[in-house]
Amino acid sequence: MEIQGPFTIAINDNSETGVHELHLGFKPGFQQLPLDQRLTTLQQHLQELEHNIANESSDANRQGMLTIAQIAQEIYPHLEADEIPLDETIIIEMGPSQSSPLDDLLRGATLK
Repeated sequence: MEIQGPFTIAINDNSETGVHELHLGFKPGFQQLPLDQRLTTLQQHLQELEHNIANESSDANRQGMLTIAQIAQEIYPHLEADEIPLDETIIIEMGPSQSSPLDDLLRGATLK
């Protein structure tokens, strides 16, 4: 599966804390867009995710995409208010290190 959209996504295991982390960044092209175009791009990405979720046969992939969609929906109002520094990475702790649906999604994905 190919993951397109405004984000860079990585899963890291923090060996010091034992916590599974999702690292979410914004692609340079997205960072350079004017605010209104960033919002449109994110809305389009959410629509694409919804379509892909509805058509995905793998439960693990579907759950990974749902997680990204939920995060994007949470981020949207902060992007709309222009409160998020786009050159920084957002780190989301996901609990103790163990296999995650995002691992399966990213393992077979190529970012574009």
